[in-house]
Amino acid sequence: MDKRRILILGGTAEARELAARLAGRADLAVTLSLAGRTLDPAPQPVPVRSGGFGGVAGLAAYLTEQAVDLLVDATHPFARQISANARAASDTAGIALLRLERFGWDEAEGDRWMRVGSVGEAVAALGAQPRRVFLAIGRQEAKAFDAAPQHHYLVRSVDPVDPPLDAPDVEYLLARGPFAVEAEVALLRDHDIDIIVSKNSGGDATHGKIVAARILGLPVVLVERTGADGGHRAETVEDALRLVDHLAASFRNRGV
Repeated sequence: MDKRRILILGGTAEARELAARLAGRADLAVTLSLAGRTLDPAPQPVPVRSGGFGGVAGLAAYLTEQAVDLLVDATHPFARQISANARAASDTAGIALLRLERFGWDEAEGDRWMRVGSVGEAVAALGAQPRRVFLAIGRQEAKAFDAAPQHHYLVRSVDPVDPPLDAPDVEYLLARGPFAVEAEVALLRDHDIDIIVSKNSGGDATHGKIVAARILGLPVVLVERTGADGGHRAETVEDALRLVDHLAASFRNRGV
């Protein structure tokens, strides 16, 4: 059987779940690509390619050389550059692109959200008065908060923040989700946190801090996503599976 080749750009729980659901398909050869930013990635259900591709040209060349039939962009909702590269590379290689991006969180009664459009705006939203900030935006953009050194920061990330912040009052917490609501409430209380900074990443694994903030009546500075581009899109793994079959059928119809 001539297997259809699928490359999943991963790093999210949805990417892993999609790969696992496709792994047993005899008609598909699935590879999961990880950027290599996490030092100790979780085990994956399909063959893994680690590291970058070298921009749009490198990814397009890989897609062509490996005869990939479908590119699935299941990267983090805030991995904007990777997603832009995926769109351009799929166009260059002449193959279909499916974007799997989970729903963002919805505001509920009791939430005190300050929505902002960027991490820079989040820094400014903290204000001039010193505050105790739970910084849960990942390690790559934490350094932006050096611009507001008057605050105390509790920075949580999967891997160490390197280089560390220059701000004088910073604590670091290494942890990998999912995080239970009760544990998040205890964490915020133990550290006397009075405001949270988070990206609207969606999903269950890190939603606990949002619920904990609601329970404690704490404000959340929430960095929102940028507008989505058109094309083939799915917001759940189930939707992605249906689209994979649809796109695979289109490959067969084209006689590729």
